[in-house]
Amino acid sequence: MAYSADIQKLKHSFLPEHFSLTDWATLEPYFIQLQNKEINSSEDLEQWLKDMSEMEAFISEDACWRQVRMTCDTENKTLEEAFNFFFMEIQPKIQPYADILNKKLVDCPFTKGLDQEKYFTYLRSVRKSIDLFREANIPLQAEAAVLQQQYGSIAGKMMIEQDGQEYTLQQAGKFLESEDRQIRETVYKKIAERRLVDKEPLNELFSKLIALRHQVALNAGFSNYRDYKFAEMGRFDYTPASCFQFHEAVKKEVVPLVNQIYQEQQQRLGLDNMRPWDTEAEPAGIEPLRPFTDGRDLLDKSIKCLDALNPFFGDCLRKMDALNHLDLDSRKGKAPGGYNMPLAESGAPFIFMNAASQMSDLTTMVHEGGHAIHSFLAHGLELTGFKEYPTEMAEVASMSMELFTMDHWDVFFDNEEEMKRAKRHQLERVITIFPWIATIDKFQHWVYENPSHTIEERKENWLRILNEFATSAIDYSGLESFRSYNWQRQLHLFEVPFYYIEYGIAQLGAIGMWKQYRDNPEKGLENYMKGLSLGGTKTLPDLYAAAGIDFDFSPEKISELMIFVKDELEKL
Repeated sequence: MAYSADIQKLKHSFLPEHFSLTDWATLEPYFIQLQNKEINSSEDLEQWLKDMSEMEAFISEDACWRQVRMTCDTENKTLEEAFNFFFMEIQPKIQPYADILNKKLVDCPFTKGLDQEKYFTYLRSVRKSIDLFREANIPLQAEAAVLQQQYGSIAGKMMIEQDGQEYTLQQAGKFLESEDRQIRETVYKKIAERRLVDKEPLNELFSKLIALRHQVALNAGFSNYRDYKFAEMGRFDYTPASCFQFHEAVKKEVVPLVNQIYQEQQQRLGLDNMRPWDTEAEPAGIEPLRPFTDGRDLLDKSIKCLDALNPFFGDCLRKMDALNHLDLDSRKGKAPGGYNMPLAESGAPFIFMNAASQMSDLTTMVHEGGHAIHSFLAHGLELTGFKEYPTEMAEVASMSMELFTMDHWDVFFDNEEEMKRAKRHQLERVITIFPWIATIDKFQHWVYENPSHTIEERKENWLRILNEFATSAIDYSGLESFRSYNWQRQLHLFEVPFYYIEYGIAQLGAIGMWKQYRDNPEKGLENYMKGLSLGGTKTLPDLYAAAGIDFDFSPEKISELMIFVKDELEKL
């Protein structure tokens, strides 16, 4: 099948073509129109669904742009106010109407006549939303949406000074790759100390969010927010027990490999003991990998890299570049992290990241590029709801691209030795990330199972869980104060609760995709695009099957895939 990145912004037929959301009064009449619309046939129902989908796409994109603009400049109060206005004044008024329209759909006599296979996951999601909706939760969810954005504002202001210059924490990360161990230690401690400055505001923010989220769960008839969130996220295909099984499998199957990787790193560096500031370093005389100079260079090289894999992939980034849908360089006042923001009307998403000329930025770029390709491939689906794919599949799209692109990283590196180092860095990270994923996920389970915990209990249990998955190969002595609060660097805890196990599930899926690609590159990429093109129109196991992989994160599967990655590492 031929794919094209030349997608066009969706035209309006229900809303005015140049509609603008200025206040609730401009939007409400269209909800009333949908609410009162008579549906007398299957054709009427399908048209009604298309009209609703058009409005959903418009609203979604409007909200997304408000978030994009605010995260690009956290110091601009006008942008913050525009974001807050939507989530405090618009979104709360949408929710009751959304519930009315959902009920109108499931109660419609013509709904049974819809293609049940085509609409299965969509209708399942609608019924789930009806089950979860509570009027009392509207103001709580609005408050939480605004509160959780405070994390970016706090973290975006974090800077350190080194050699007479100011750096964001993302920019300062490059010093951790220095061959000078004293510099690495100094900068590591400066970063950690800077984070501690805001430990109390971040603790307070997290406590407020926990209380709000717990009340939302109680209002919806759940005993805790974890169980509520599993339902809200549509986790139909696995349970908390599956997550606990994953945690234990990581301890058994992955942590020993992590120990081995860091022991080998210690030997490469010729150290008596390994400290946390040594994990990214190169031996004396070997310059850190610098795959690009700035955001423009990163983008140009990424396009070439994706072109070599499949020209359609490169075209996706070119289209985004033409639309100015990229903000790649790290700077003061910019929120931390990176994301691909789907834009339901435009089709071409927005990539946000904090590049600082490091190796990790290369992988972030191709990771977010994978998400972007997913957005392009799903854009042609008929309804906005069809394009809302599960996060466990979304992360397969991104993590697979990290692995697919490796053989084409020569555009970033001048020689074969640098290529080998880059590939080793990537494959080691594929393994070493699992304990952190398990740590963050298990911590979230504990937090929301025990919502009334004290700050001290939070610290104690974080350290307990952190130590469960910690490598024995790194000496953390004297760093207890830093380690007690390093959960605060994980923005997901604040902004997207329970979104983290997906990285583990999807990493396994991505390794499976890469294994498939190694055996047959053409077939592997074909299956990749086939799976992503389905958006959210199939169940999670079916989406994985369409991509040629198993939805399986059992201990046996984890062991099998870890052995494969380790074998590939040894070939370098």
